[in-house]
Amino acid sequence: MAQVSKRMVRYTVKPDRADENVKYISEVFGALERQRPPSVRYAVFKLDDGVSFVHLVSIEGDGNALRELPEFQAFLDGIKDRCAIPPETVTLNEVESYRVFGD
Repeated sequence: MAQVSKRMVRYTVKPDRADENVKYISEVFGALERQRPPSVRYAVFKLDDGVSFVHLVSIEGDGNALRELPEFQAFLDGIKDRCAIPPETVTLNEVESYRVFGD
């Protein structure tokens, strides 16, 4: 069985940059839909405050097909400027799950 890396990334964007952030995220998901990398499972949530985001990502194997996408690189390029609170990445150590990261 291949190694699976699971992470959560959370951050808060500046209020006037929230729509821009959503646009970048949508472009990433468009690329994922077109390329459909089997090693990537990915979800992004915007919290009720409208400016805080949580990304859940699962990458199977040694590579990272998500980071290879030009659209994801474009998202990353300006993230520090868009943020009021910078991204914090946390490794998720699964205890149990039900259909969160696939069957």
